[in-house]
Amino acid sequence: MLETKCAGPTASTLAVREIRCRAALTRSRIPGIDYALNPYVGCAHGCRYCYAEFMRGYTGHAEAWGSFVDVRINAAQQLANHVARLRPGVIGLSTVTDPYQPLERKYQLTRSCLAVLRACLFPVSILTKSPLVRRDIDVLRSLAECEVGLTVTTDDERMRRLFEPCAPPLVRRLEALAALKAAGLRTYAFVGPALPMNPQHLAKLLEGLVDEVLVDRMNYVHKVASLYRAHGLTKFLSDSYFEEVEAALSAVAKR
Repeated sequence: MLETKCAGPTASTLAVREIRCRAALTRSRIPGIDYALNPYVGCAHGCRYCYAEFMRGYTGHAEAWGSFVDVRINAAQQLANHVARLRPGVIGLSTVTDPYQPLERKYQLTRSCLAVLRACLFPVSILTKSPLVRRDIDVLRSLAECEVGLTVTTDDERMRRLFEPCAPPLVRRLEALAALKAAGLRTYAFVGPALPMNPQHLAKLLEGLVDEVLVDRMNYVHKVASLYRAHGLTKFLSDSYFEEVEAALSAVAKR
């Protein structure tokens, strides 16, 4: 097991373990996604609200969520063995991790998996917080069908640092969307959970960069309630605030 450091403002030791998986794909219950492809278990971004913390119970890790990542070093090989036997469907990258978290620079598991999918007719849907996705534009453009989304939860970098301490800055995510769009790929923004922001300003930032905007509320309030209270942000948990965000962002892709 090697150790590295989170480069974010709440730097902590990240435990990294190389493992082998029995299967690369699992059935997905997410609407619009048939199969989930997770090259990593765990995520170094350390987002305070992350729903995927439940995965810790399946890993044998005692460390807190966000402080470990298991690297499925044989993911691409298992994908190649498995995908040929499956009925075609949409593959989601990823559902309980970020496929372009920092370790992807070293291991390139996501890129290897995409290279496998290049020979298939499976549509691919990617969601990430990382501008590293730009590295793979060449492979993404060669897929039969592909869409790429960037999670953009706020327009306020202070809020990003508070809730997503080790995730890439917002401006880098917007730059990635611009590059993907310019490359002719279908793009979307996932504004979920909707963190404290100026929704009208975020709408302007996203204009021309995406084909679609998906908005979701803060569904796991118990994880971050103390942060909202400590920083006087509780008004941003209200239904009226979420409705304002939805209204401001719903028409972005139509402009």
